[in-house]
Amino acid sequence: MNAEGGADARLDGLFGRLSGLLVCVNGLGISGPPVARALAARGARVTAVDGRDDEGNRRIAKELEDLDITVTLNQEPRLPDGTELVITTPGWRPGTPLLAAAAAAGIPVIGDVEMAWRLRPVLADGSRQDWLAVTGTNGKTTTVQMLAAMLGAAGHRSVAAGNVGLSVVDAVGEQEPYPVLAVELSSFQLYWSQSVRPLAAVVLNVAAHHLDWHGDIESYALAKGRVYAPGTVAVCNADDARSRALAAAAAPYARRVVGFRLGEPGPGELGVTGGVLLDRAFGDPGGADGVVLADVADVRPAAPHNVADALAAAALARAYGIPPEAVSGGLDRFRPAPHRMSLVASVAGVDYVDDSKASNPAAAAASLAAYPSVVWIAGGLFRGADADIDALVGSAGPRLRGVVLLGADRDVIRRSLARHAPDVPVVEAVRTDTGAMDLVVAEAARLAEPGDTVLLAPAAQSFDMFRDYPARGDAFAAAVGRLADSR
Repeated sequence: MNAEGGADARLDGLFGRLSGLLVCVNGLGISGPPVARALAARGARVTAVDGRDDEGNRRIAKELEDLDITVTLNQEPRLPDGTELVITTPGWRPGTPLLAAAAAAGIPVIGDVEMAWRLRPVLADGSRQDWLAVTGTNGKTTTVQMLAAMLGAAGHRSVAAGNVGLSVVDAVGEQEPYPVLAVELSSFQLYWSQSVRPLAAVVLNVAAHHLDWHGDIESYALAKGRVYAPGTVAVCNADDARSRALAAAAAPYARRVVGFRLGEPGPGELGVTGGVLLDRAFGDPGGADGVVLADVADVRPAAPHNVADALAAAALARAYGIPPEAVSGGLDRFRPAPHRMSLVASVAGVDYVDDSKASNPAAAAASLAAYPSVVWIAGGLFRGADADIDALVGSAGPRLRGVVLLGADRDVIRRSLARHAPDVPVVEAVRTDTGAMDLVVAEAARLAEPGDTVLLAPAAQSFDMFRDYPARGDAFAAAVGRLADSR
């Protein structure tokens, strides 16, 4: 038996006797409390630990303690004596002292997704719940929500879960089981998973991101590639070299490899031709013309990266067997999540668009490519190699009317603009207080001309000035509202 097989067998044994098992849940973030509650409901003896002793965690601790779950809040959490299994929330690195201590003691460490996979419900026909999985640097949430809408349009009871808001542990624990889940998975969640076998899975794209956690882009890509498991339909982005490479590496054990592209699809692919989304992978094997799934105009907004996300969702849905009309029906049902290329207002002939979710250079590049003339609002907090934005600035330069920079690391973008777009007007907002966004929007309005788009696509994290990217987007929308009121 190989090492992985041995680990699987050991975990099988532990999950076969959850009642009375001593389990440590590491972290009280979004996924930690659902994990603790689910384990306690199955009779496990649970201790949850976290390094932050603040008001929010004390409130969560009280709720968990009411369920007979032990909670320890300590700046340096320690592994409880007698622990037999550790479930970690996604963001913790393997070198974290508690996790390192567990590994040294031979105690299995898994994540919430691995646990959820092992707790999947048995359906009325005796089969287990299916998963359709989505990962990638950008576009995961849009794709998984499009996919859930397509499944719903086909009459399947399903939900989007995972890194999208609803804990996958809660989703598998529903009293009335979902036959299929649309699951968004981060690189962290995949790192801590080992036996997850989706029916079909996609790696949308791979760009430098979270390298402070993974160390280098190769390790980050390998974590993404774990979504391609034996027997999985491996869907890849034929326009993204790393996605293609990961699927090619999985080809010997995947059920099949299916590509999607923004151009004409080849055999075994989905793509775009003549203004329609075309399927040449799951239609009539003898039909070279392919199957029309939807009009490009059905994708809202029909920016290139959103069309790519729609193709990825369609490939997963078709792998599950949904009919072509459910793809267009799902796209009609789909509503983009907030802060993703959301039109806030039009003021004096200028559109103001909130894409605060574009918090890395690859996402910002996709957003900028959707508009012909842009006043770009950018900047924030960079993480390691995420700050390499020269390619972004070089590609976006010709469409930039002007740039307004904000945030702690704005100088990184300013220097790149000086190298690659020296003629573009640049304004720096040095304020970091709550009123800074009013100044930013006012400067953007001054640079913009009728027909332009003022685009918040920061290419950086928000945590230097804001609680999170939604708070950044909300501040932008509020400032635009005040600008409109003043006109």
